[in-house]
Amino acid sequence: MDGVDVAVADLLLNGDAIDLQPVGHSELPYSLELRAALLDVLPPNATTAEQVCRLDTAVGQAFAAAAGHALTTIADGRADLVASLGQTVYHWVSDDRALGTLQLGQPAWIAEATGLPVVSDLRARDVAAGGHGAPLAIVLDRLWLAGQPGVTAALNIGGIANITVVGPEGPAVAFDTGPGNALLDAAARMISGGVWHQDVDGDLAAQGKVDAALLEVLLADPYYTLAPPKSTGKERFHTEHIAAALAKVGHVAGDDLLATLVELTAVTVADACLERGVTRVVASGGGVRNPTLMAALRRRLAPVSLVTSDELGLPSSAKEAYLTALLGFLTWSGVPATTRVLGAVTPGASPLCLPVPATTEVTRLRVAVDEGGSRASA
Repeated sequence: MDGVDVAVADLLLNGDAIDLQPVGHSELPYSLELRAALLDVLPPNATTAEQVCRLDTAVGQAFAAAAGHALTTIADGRADLVASLGQTVYHWVSDDRALGTLQLGQPAWIAEATGLPVVSDLRARDVAAGGHGAPLAIVLDRLWLAGQPGVTAALNIGGIANITVVGPEGPAVAFDTGPGNALLDAAARMISGGVWHQDVDGDLAAQGKVDAALLEVLLADPYYTLAPPKSTGKERFHTEHIAAALAKVGHVAGDDLLATLVELTAVTVADACLERGVTRVVASGGGVRNPTLMAALRRRLAPVSLVTSDELGLPSSAKEAYLTALLGFLTWSGVPATTRVLGAVTPGASPLCLPVPATTEVTRLRVAVDEGGSRASA
């Protein structure tokens, strides 16, 4: 909930392959007021329909500004389509099943600002079809990493960490491993009285020591032993989750608390990877900019190698934005992203005219663009 990641991609459908060329990306922070308002509606806080309505508009306007910025500064004023994953404020899971999911960011504001059609609400159809609606990264990862040697895990460290495991045998599997940055950011706010939104570069965590008793309590959460598919969110891993654990072990100093939460993320990610015979981890997301977290991951994963997605051609800070572009392109092309064609389409300034749906099954993603085929910029 720091802001909006926006990317411009050239996408080309060429037989059974999609070629994706990253054109450029940017990060636009939310205003302090909008960030505070978003945090205020997260569980366990109570909220109202008025707050949700106001935020749906405010986030939609922030997305519209980000799309307009990218259109002007990166896309040279030329694009065919905008895709928006939305800002998740609640992910409803009961008895290990996803029953609903809510993303804010009214797409009408994006369409009005850019004049382009907008593909949005990408998670809900997957939930309605029996999926979890998260992590949708499997759509990109299974196409992108197919044919790689060994067993690869694509790791995304956002508020929640998730992995996609792709190997030579069996279908890819993707699931949320647990908290990524969510508890770290919550703890930073706790120990600073709301002044800090994060432990920048993991500096405080690097000065602390892991509290073994607290780590044991945190690892006892039953989510970690659930079998995939599974998903979770900040409605489970939030400030009160930390407070409940601290109540069982007593006071833990601020830097030690952060060091312990770094270890929690590293342990739960590494265990999920090692249990599945992973031989390489390709990381992306905001967490890769935390050197303390990355060092803990390397230590817990050893001897499995840990690289960032930059080394394979996708900027680690914008991979989810490029994923969103891919999801929008698949919907626009009539190609199922999971078991269904996902999302809803909001018309732009011109009458909506969808292309003829593709009839070939897509099996590969190449981070490049070749001549020929059908293409769209998202």
